[in-house]
Amino acid sequence: MTFRSGFACLVGRPNVGKSSLTNALVGQKVAITSERPQTTRHAIRGIVNRDAAQLILVDTPGLHKPRTLLGERLNDIVRTTWSEVDTVGLVLPADQKPGPGDRYLAEQLASLRRAGVVLVVNKMDLVDKASGAAVLAAAHAMCLAAGLTPDDVVPVSALSGDNVEVLGDVLVASLPAGPALYPAGVLTDEPEETLVAELIREAALAGVREELPHSIAVTVEEMVARPDRPEGKPLLDVHATIHVERDSQKPIVIGRGGSRLKQIGADSRAQIQALLGTPVYLHLHVRVAKEWQRDPKQLRRLGF
Repeated sequence: MTFRSGFACLVGRPNVGKSSLTNALVGQKVAITSERPQTTRHAIRGIVNRDAAQLILVDTPGLHKPRTLLGERLNDIVRTTWSEVDTVGLVLPADQKPGPGDRYLAEQLASLRRAGVVLVVNKMDLVDKASGAAVLAAAHAMCLAAGLTPDDVVPVSALSGDNVEVLGDVLVASLPAGPALYPAGVLTDEPEETLVAELIREAALAGVREELPHSIAVTVEEMVARPDRPEGKPLLDVHATIHVERDSQKPIVIGRGGSRLKQIGADSRAQIQALLGTPVYLHLHVRVAKEWQRDPKQLRRLGF
């Protein structure tokens, strides 16, 4: 049996479920999710290991009309990834008709790629069979009108798991023959600090005001094992900073009497412990980095 390996990328408008699909295909959480659009800010790689294939999924930010320097840089990440991967999955939601944003993405893909595009309609669990069939037909027609001919069309639900395995089969079939690019068992090549920072940001995004999510960034300053712990009872000290853009946003994140920050700590600590497999003591600090989304120096400092 020929072994296949290579890269695939899921693209789509913000909040169509690209990160959820990445996690479902990998079988473990490697990308954070949120109901807030434009949650993904890095090209996170999730690795799907099979007996005869290794599929590296690159979860990209949603392509959008940028309002800041950060937005421009995120769009650059998307377009660069499109041109480098072996295949692209164009993701649309089943509970919405294809719109101008979807057509724009299809046109952009048509200008960059002549092959290796799979149309993926996610969130099929939210519609009945008739509505789902209608959206599939409309999505395919939209692609053709934009000059893009998909190699395949896959209806899927990241939430229920329906057809996730089929989507994996389709993406793997498009890969070239080649050896595994990562050791067996590796599920992502992201540094632990990056994954920890993302889990904290995911917890911070929950329940905050509409204007705040895009202003939140997280950096991990230090991760060290606490010395002099009893044998068999390790404890990892994680020191992280939540950055906001304005003084008025800081008390929103902290909450009355520190209640919001405590909740962020509790929610993210549970996820971090599951990720790292060790007890964690999480130290969170909130800092104002004025207008960081528009400042090149601060963007570099924050990893963008």
